[in-house]
Amino acid sequence: QVQLVESGGGLVQAGGSLGLSCVVSGRIGNWILEMGWYRQAPGKQRDLVAVITSGGSTSYANSVQGRATISRDDAKNTVYLQMNSLKPEDTAVYYCNVKAKIFFRTLDFWGQGTQVTVSS
Repeated sequence: QVQLVESGGGLVQAGGSLGLSCVVSGRIGNWILEMGWYRQAPGKQRDLVAVITSGGSTSYANSVQGRATISRDDAKNTVYLQMNSLKPEDTAVYYCNVKAKIFFRTLDFWGQGTQVTVSS
């Protein structure tokens, strides 16, 4: 059974920094295509924040470009998101996502989400 457990959310003042972690359990390490972070603000759709592929390539949403860094530790099956210069509009529930190719199918796995609140 695959589980993603996020941690690191909380309340931070505008201009501050926050680091999120997501530990992936379950035997899918060899089949992971990419790991990423998404976020969903109240009343809005879930949007991509950042992704990192199995090869280490990264991409970021324009809204966090230059302020966010995604990284992964394959030995720990963990993906990280460091965000700096936080803004009130970064307030959202942040979800960890893993895309894995298993038996010729690409599957999405999601964490339960962690709340990030940025106060002005």
